[in-house]
Amino acid sequence: MTLSGLNQSLPEFVNIVEVGPRDGLQNEQEPISAEDKISLVNQLSDAGLKKIEAGSFVSPKWVPQMATSTDVFAGIRRQTGVSYTCLTPNMKGFEAALAAGVDEVAVFGAASEQFSQKNINCSIDESIERFIPLIESAKKANLPVRGYVSCVVGCPYQGDIEPEQVAAVAKRLLDLGCYEISLGDTIGVGTPASVAKMLQAVTALVPREKLAVHFHDTYGQALANIYSALQFGINTIDAAVAGLGGCPYAKGASGNVATEDVVYLLNGLDIKHDVNFDLLLETGWFISDKLGKDPVSKVSLAYRAKP
Repeated sequence: MTLSGLNQSLPEFVNIVEVGPRDGLQNEQEPISAEDKISLVNQLSDAGLKKIEAGSFVSPKWVPQMATSTDVFAGIRRQTGVSYTCLTPNMKGFEAALAAGVDEVAVFGAASEQFSQKNINCSIDESIERFIPLIESAKKANLPVRGYVSCVVGCPYQGDIEPEQVAAVAKRLLDLGCYEISLGDTIGVGTPASVAKMLQAVTALVPREKLAVHFHDTYGQALANIYSALQFGINTIDAAVAGLGGCPYAKGASGNVATEDVVYLLNGLDIKHDVNFDLLLETGWFISDKLGKDPVSKVSLAYRAKP
């Protein structure tokens, strides 16, 4: 396989977007108090994470775990240089986020028509049209907007996704005003080869400095896929402390790649990231203990087992 777009050298610095407090916790069945979420966010910022997805403003009927997002944003200890972000699926969510004083909002689209229909009951085109007033309002409020694209490699309903379809959706979000597009392997079926093919198509339309990657570790390929993305010069990675989360569309999915595992990989590659590894480990143990389960992160488990 011949691929264009591959870099000769890896990035010198990688930005880690911590999604544990939102994407990680939203699928947990046991209620988590606002106080524990606030402590989690504060510990993550103390550990050096500069962008933390602290919640989402969605209907509590559909995502009850995020019902305390207003309380979380009101209670966190905001640090200079840290951006506290949230997911806003519609104008009602955006208005609530604006009132809460968030630093950045995100919209969530898909590269799969069937996923879009089943997840948000509309087509890809219709979903993107719905983002327009939100993005325009964000511009007026001087709030950056991040775009998520789900199912960039495979879909639980549609199967394999054509890389060109991913590229087209990512380009549309960029053109609408999203400053960055996060490419999500929602069910974790990607491999380094399929990810490389996808990135080859996307980077032909969207500058690599405008891209991030968001991998789930369902089949244990997340770190290998991240390395594939690094070879394309992608230097922003989404991750969740302790490997929080799980995909409701893939039975047995282990959820987001763990931030601890990503940091360990970057350390081994001598890539800078500004995260304090020891404090990150402690943060992962804190939230795992609150949830009453072990971290999913293999690195975290290995360090915790040390005498």
